[in-house]
Amino acid sequence: MANVIKELISEKDVDEKIRILGEQISKDYEGKEVHLICVLKGSIFFTCELAKHISVPVTLDFMSVSSYGNEKNSSGVVRIVKDLDENIEGKEVIVIEDIVDTGRTLSYLLQLLQERHPKSLALCTLLDKPERRTHEVEVDYTGFQIPDEFVVGYGLDYAQKYRNLPYIGVLTEE
Repeated sequence: MANVIKELISEKDVDEKIRILGEQISKDYEGKEVHLICVLKGSIFFTCELAKHISVPVTLDFMSVSSYGNEKNSSGVVRIVKDLDENIEGKEVIVIEDIVDTGRTLSYLLQLLQERHPKSLALCTLLDKPERRTHEVEVDYTGFQIPDEFVVGYGLDYAQKYRNLPYIGVLTEE
């Protein structure tokens, strides 16, 4: 079977939404410095573009958390593949995620980060699938709410493929 990708959100719309999110974060954190935590690998494209549109000082760190592997469905087991390099105690922290789906992984991650005593902890996601939520997660900044479809592009992948697409597309098999 061949994979088919149908555009769901255009590159232009993604770029515009990221600009708007950057402006909102800049306004909300005026006079402060924000520490962005990029959740690898999926949110790297989003984090880099978002940081360009944040006008307050930004520091950046990376964390890799997995519950998918090469599957379309979560395994249910959350594991930290790469932890932060810096201490976040007392910092204004924004976790940057590509997509919030069931909330299982993010619920675990946010609890773990909260235990490290940041001054504040917020969540920014490019995509949100609220109808799939099984774990309560408060999203502070949302790019797009999307239907329950398997999406790729702009950092999102299927078996490490399609991350480099400049738009968000729905992946189906033909």
